[in-house]
Amino acid sequence: MRVWANFSLEQDDTGRTVAVLSGPMTVSSIGVVDRALRELAVPLDRVDISAVPEIDTVGAWTVWRVVRDHEAELVGASDQARRLIAAVSKSKGEGETGALRLPLAPRIADGVGRIVSGWSEGTVRLLGFLGAVLVAWWGIMTSPARMRWIAVVRQAELVGISALGIIGLMSFLVGIVIAQQGAIQLEQFGAEMLTVNLTGRIAFRELGVLMTAIMVAGRSGSSFAAQIGTMKLTEEIDAMRTIGVSPVEALVIPRVLAAVVMMPLLGFYAAVLAVIGGAFISAFTLGIPFMTFLLRIQEVVPLHDVWVGLVKAPFFGLIIALAGCYQGMQVKANAEEVGLRTTMAVVQAIFMVIVLDAFFAVFFTEVGWG
Repeated sequence: MRVWANFSLEQDDTGRTVAVLSGPMTVSSIGVVDRALRELAVPLDRVDISAVPEIDTVGAWTVWRVVRDHEAELVGASDQARRLIAAVSKSKGEGETGALRLPLAPRIADGVGRIVSGWSEGTVRLLGFLGAVLVAWWGIMTSPARMRWIAVVRQAELVGISALGIIGLMSFLVGIVIAQQGAIQLEQFGAEMLTVNLTGRIAFRELGVLMTAIMVAGRSGSSFAAQIGTMKLTEEIDAMRTIGVSPVEALVIPRVLAAVVMMPLLGFYAAVLAVIGGAFISAFTLGIPFMTFLLRIQEVVPLHDVWVGLVKAPFFGLIIALAGCYQGMQVKANAEEVGLRTTMAVVQAIFMVIVLDAFFAVFFTEVGWG
């Protein structure tokens, strides 16, 4: 059981104020007494440490500071205490305790320089990672027996099958919102029936695959980064290299392939659920029968809208998987790095997905699939 240092104020026969310290004056037990002595407003004439059985340099400094600040007399000190107090009393205690900080302009220049330098270093690391992925993929193409199909199936289950529930619910609710809000706006022009066109085209062409990509990035992309980052932190990846197993072939390729294959299926599934959600709310608010809404979808949604969504989906899956695996491979120091890299994987994946979606929007418009 820890014994804490303590002190009390007493009056001697001559009426002088005496601070009587007791208990061990060591770094592990002096915290409460140190704060109390700093806040003491009563002037002291004498400091008595005869009841102190043990003292270290921290306790000696505390006693010396009280004696110095109050110009008090020290009594009851043992030989050890006197030696320690004499040693610490030589310290002036006037050094700068805060970290040196550059002026504002040099700090800004230093920060900008670090960011630019980080971009160049990050570009080199990214190119190296992509090169390793291409080399591993070429090795698998030339020797298909090296493909870990069990790992691919497992990752496909995690990316696709396990996500059906949350993606289906999200898409259904988003379809309800689009149909309901679209109907309110189109009602002003007496064109409520065009709600079917609005819901169908936006679901199959844009919203289904885009919302799915965002969900997969937050769900699977973060998982990729956290899993690989933890393996990097626990040196499992180094152990794989030691026994001759390529981490890129064993960890990255299965995840990338699973994401590329599952994204078109999830995107189409999400679009269908969004249409069903639109049909559900339209049956209540617009008086359009459920089956009539679905049959009308086949007439108003061009087939190329479906192909637009299906073509974009594999590229979105590729970006999400590469971002997650790349950030996981960059983990170096500690558990905090795992969290940081996981966050960066999700942010980068979502950002690149939206940028690529904008590029595809322009591209398909130029080729006549607008």
